[in-house]
Amino acid sequence: MTTPTSKTALVLGATGLIGDMLTRKLTESTLYEKVKVLVRSPLQWTHPRLQEVPFDFERPNGLLTQADDIFCCLGTTMKKAGSKEAFKKVDYQYPMDVARRGLDNGARQFAIVTAMGADAQSSFFYSRVKGEVERDLAALNFPTLLIFRPSLLLGHRAENRFGERLAEGAMRLFGPLIPSKYKGIEASKVANAMLTTMQQELKGRHVYESDALQGF
Repeated sequence: MTTPTSKTALVLGATGLIGDMLTRKLTESTLYEKVKVLVRSPLQWTHPRLQEVPFDFERPNGLLTQADDIFCCLGTTMKKAGSKEAFKKVDYQYPMDVARRGLDNGARQFAIVTAMGADAQSSFFYSRVKGEVERDLAALNFPTLLIFRPSLLLGHRAENRFGERLAEGAMRLFGPLIPSKYKGIEASKVANAMLTTMQQELKGRHVYESDALQGF
């Protein structure tokens, strides 16, 4: 049996579709001795290497963000957030706050899931916020910054998002006619990509578009 390394991973958004899959993969791998997840409420499963860290994103405690590698899978929808301000808190402010504090505490690598079409200059609010967080994370100068831009995510969600379920059905039906960049992608592939690329310890900023993620 291979002994885990002494590295620590930190996960934001461990209850989401990608975050849950990623966290389980991290605990099963031998890459990390400890997998910390920042949570507001307890997860529904346990593992010897899993450490749940109660965390208040409105008053972030930097000491709780100590880790070697940070994985950010935070994300919401305008409907769930209720306002543009609330949406930007989850998709921009929270990742930036943890990234800054994590970097100050020695983190060397940061990986984040944004979205296809992320562009800080976009006229669409959703795409603009995703682009802004990419831009400002790059300005922090992490030794390694990994950005993942999936198209529509496919997979079983705990919450029912009717619009996404409808789009997912259309994606599966018309998949052969859709260019690879715009095809829906299984959340498990995004989680695999995050774990695989993080262990490569690449230097600088690397962006993975949805068609590239299909290979994972």
